[in-house]
Amino acid sequence: MRILVTGGAGFIGSHIVDAFLSAGHQLCVVDDLSTGSRRNLNPEVRLHEVDIRDARLAEVFESEKPEIVCHQAARANVRESFEKPLLYAEVNVVGSLNVLECCRRFGVRKILYASTGGAVYGPPQCLPVSEDHAIHPLDPYGASKHHVEHYLHLYQKNFGISFTSLRYPNVYGPRQDPFGEAGVVAIFARLMLDNGRPVINGSGEQERDFVNVLDIARANLLALEKGDQEILNLGSGRGTSVNEVFSVLADLTGFDGDAVYGPAKAGEVYKIYLNADRAKKILGWTPKIGLEEGLGSTVEYFRKAT
Repeated sequence: MRILVTGGAGFIGSHIVDAFLSAGHQLCVVDDLSTGSRRNLNPEVRLHEVDIRDARLAEVFESEKPEIVCHQAARANVRESFEKPLLYAEVNVVGSLNVLECCRRFGVRKILYASTGGAVYGPPQCLPVSEDHAIHPLDPYGASKHHVEHYLHLYQKNFGISFTSLRYPNVYGPRQDPFGEAGVVAIFARLMLDNGRPVINGSGEQERDFVNVLDIARANLLALEKGDQEILNLGSGRGTSVNEVFSVLADLTGFDGDAVYGPAKAGEVYKIYLNADRAKKILGWTPKIGLEEGLGSTVEYFRKAT
């Protein structure tokens, strides 16, 4: 199939591109390289350096004629979303609408959408959280990602564009940016290898659902032909504390220092992990890479990248 991946030069997007290529599909990527990198991309893949809000996106669709769009491009920094809520609405909502309009105009039959399970639900009423849980995001990022899911339904009902929305957990693995407000695994691994002092926000007992990026890429591959008109959690179904992640990474890196504890982040849910039974039933997906194995391969990636 001819597939266009937005945000395909990013951490998660580039792994999805690799999975699609390995399955024999024809790929092109749209990425403004604000957070992505050409280094992440297979040289066989055509890169269009275009912002998803730009009117030039239509020219890419017209020339590439994708059958399916895998929409990964987004602003995804919770803390920044409080500082720049208008930017998050512009990129994540208006930019996604531009993508959907291009899908409508140029005959795309399906869109895969990267949503978030960690940020849309808000404080969980029960754990693990299933897809029918109430939606009460605590930050502009989560609100912006959920907003687009309504448009997916709208474009399916009115224009016949099929969709699968995948609500991601905390995704980690090779190629994740270890700077700024990246994932805690990447930040801690890089600091430990550099003999830095990782800072744990809050008590460290907050729990997240950590899933390796290769498992996330595999879910997108399965969703190419399954899960039409579905919103599906991806997750392990178990919570892992930040303190536990710190301890495992310290063992893997040989780090013998102590963590520094700082204030908790605004808008952060204390504990959340996801029920992915529906993804198992509909996609045939469950995560295959255990946390310790995944953390080990991630540390090796950063060790070699030093």
